[in-house]
Amino acid sequence: MTAPARAILLAAGLGLRMRPLTERIPKPLVPIAGRTLLDRALDRLAAAGVETVVVNTHHLAKLIEHHLASRHRPHVILSHEPELLETGGGIAKALPLLAPGPFYAINSDALWLDGKRDTLLRLAEAWDEGRMDGLLLLAPREGVAGYDGPGDFNLAPDGRLRRRQAEKEAPYLYIGIQLLSAGLFDGVEIEKFSLNRLWDKALAAGRLFGLVHEGRAFDVGTLAGIALAEAALAAAGSDEGRPSEGAAGAAR
Repeated sequence: MTAPARAILLAAGLGLRMRPLTERIPKPLVPIAGRTLLDRALDRLAAAGVETVVVNTHHLAKLIEHHLASRHRPHVILSHEPELLETGGGIAKALPLLAPGPFYAINSDALWLDGKRDTLLRLAEAWDEGRMDGLLLLAPREGVAGYDGPGDFNLAPDGRLRRRQAEKEAPYLYIGIQLLSAGLFDGVEIEKFSLNRLWDKALAAGRLFGLVHEGRAFDVGTLAGIALAEAALAAAGSDEGRPSEGAAGAAR
């Protein structure tokens, strides 16, 4: 299929692992090599043809609102959460702005470099509405800069996922980028809950799939991870440090 026209950027979190930096700057506005995480993701979505992006907010929401005021592409709609709803609840609240078709859901600290093809378009090409409720972008855990954990998922030959359970380690890490079916949220109330609840529902039905990322991925959830990502981007000589088009620029 072509790229979905809508997406949500999950930008409401407190950024606890990035403290003390995130006590004054919301995590989405943390600059990486001169560009905020939020602008990087929005630029990727615009390049993939996404027209409307919902950005959910809670922590230091006014700073995010001010930062986005000068963006022109894609069209941004804010979904403010007076009480933090977590990932599942935040999407459920924003669902009327995202449905009826599948939509991208991207964590505000997702940072990636494309391989030979656009990553978001690869997800769209791999999407199968008849088989899938969710399609998660994965990376081999050893290849994610800044990550030293045990991984999240095992991947079957047909692309279906299985969580790490009795095993000490799993080969793949979810890197914060996914396509979701609006139907996955049927009957879900707007309340505080993790998206893991709906992933488990899709896993039980055999409808949660994974796609292995072709490019590089970074874990920038900590200050150490930010430093590693900036060094890697500099070494790669990528254009990831260029200013965003239509954006207000890096947070001061």
